[in-house]
Amino acid sequence: MSLFNVYPLFDITPVTANDVYVYDNKGTEYLDLYGGHAVISIGHSHPTYVKNISKQVSKLGFYSNAIQNPLQVELASLLENISGCNDYQLFLCNSGAEANENALKLASFHTSKQKVIAFKNSFHGRTSAAVAATDNPKIVAPINAQQEVIFLEFEDLASVEKVLQGNDVCAIIIETIQGIGGLDEASTTFYQGLEKLCNQYNTLLIADEIQCGFGRTGDFFAFQKHGITPHIISMAKGMGNGFPVGGILIHPSIEASYGLLGTTFGGNHLACAASLAVIETLKKEQLMENAQQIATYFMEQAASIPQITIVKGRGLMLGLEFDFPIAELRKNLIFKHHIFTGSAKNPNLLRILPPLTIQKQHIDMLFESLKKELS
Repeated sequence: MSLFNVYPLFDITPVTANDVYVYDNKGTEYLDLYGGHAVISIGHSHPTYVKNISKQVSKLGFYSNAIQNPLQVELASLLENISGCNDYQLFLCNSGAEANENALKLASFHTSKQKVIAFKNSFHGRTSAAVAATDNPKIVAPINAQQEVIFLEFEDLASVEKVLQGNDVCAIIIETIQGIGGLDEASTTFYQGLEKLCNQYNTLLIADEIQCGFGRTGDFFAFQKHGITPHIISMAKGMGNGFPVGGILIHPSIEASYGLLGTTFGGNHLACAASLAVIETLKKEQLMENAQQIATYFMEQAASIPQITIVKGRGLMLGLEFDFPIAELRKNLIFKHHIFTGSAKNPNLLRILPPLTIQKQHIDMLFESLKKELS
């Protein structure tokens, strides 16, 4: 049986990893500045993470949500404490796309409306409603296109209000900082304007924090910089440091009822053990503070390369925009310098999404390699 060929693959086969380094089957060491799409938050094979999962799987790996799971209760408590999202409710699932599916479904249930406002260059997942709210027609199948989604520009509050006046929009979904779309972030005025309009027109504001949440920007959630209170917050990626886990935080104004949402694997014992390890490590090793400090250093080093037209993003969710397409540069970084980086919808943007444990010497390695390639 062959694999369904949907991924263009680099000819690299990782077999082990430790902190910010990945090692392939030939023994080559790679500096990981991409974290597997921003998933690796506390570093590869972190000892607390390995200990938590190993201990839990030796006792109980899985049982369904038909029984009590104290690990879910503990995770909810620690999430409230570290995020400051007091009195929100937690629903656990398995991925970012699933988190957004549940967020959109819950918004529709709550408001009895069906339309969604999303934004140009957005990416919210590849499943039913999530992919319909993603600004990429190539990955939207006809069955997904049945969803009613209106795409608008960042900063265009007038158009948002015009659509909301139809009184048929259940949710506005927005990435605080766009990921695949190219690391654009709107102004505080815009985010606060969205919140005000949502409250005015009985529409839920969904903050998609799947890539930028869990400490990556230096704040626990990226929206917190803008002083807003979303109705629903979706999260995944760095939440489990590689173990599949996602979830939504739900504002207390939204009521639960039996059967409203559900999942077989979501919030399983191993997923909770993984996420508990992430939160413990974020706090103990002060990784959000590290993200801020390394970002400052990163900006300083980027200023020494004239081909970089702009540095985008915050914390350790960063993009280097050049005055040329970066595809060849990215390949050279991988195969000549053994550094993993990422691409974006913007062909000139090199994405940097390392583990939050990264140090200044690793940033130096990147910029030394860039200077060699660009000289």
